[in-house]
Amino acid sequence: MICYLGLGSNLGNREENIKNAISKLSSDPDILLKTRSSMIETKPYGNIVQPDFINSVIEIETDIPAENLLSKCLTVENELGRKRNEKWGPRTIDIDILFYGETTVNLKQLTVPHPDLHNREFVLHSLNEICPDFIHPVFNKKIEEIYLELK
Repeated sequence: MICYLGLGSNLGNREENIKNAISKLSSDPDILLKTRSSMIETKPYGNIVQPDFINSVIEIETDIPAENLLSKCLTVENELGRKRNEKWGPRTIDIDILFYGETTVNLKQLTVPHPDLHNREFVLHSLNEICPDFIHPVFNKKIEEIYLELK
């Protein structure tokens, strides 16, 4: 299963936090790192009174269920010092499951595709860099189309 994960950091050494998260994820024997987007600096989304972010997207291949992938992402966040003090607050690392193959997931703790990615230019920019032809399974549009519509 090809999956796309969004990574963001706005505390500490932001670039190093992203690299460390990617390293931890790709060292898992159940996760194969396929490619990664460039790192881009972006303004905060949601709670805008905080430092700017470094964001990136990675493409992975895995056979583990979506809820197990979420658990692995949360473990990496915890290992890298993520504290959840406020919604959309500053963070050392944030890892979101953007797409889990071409499937949808609707669990209490996880909704995939990420329910707000079509409104986030920084996510679409990075997705467009590595997978412009990927079809959003809900909107039935290419990432490139969604990105251009938002811009």
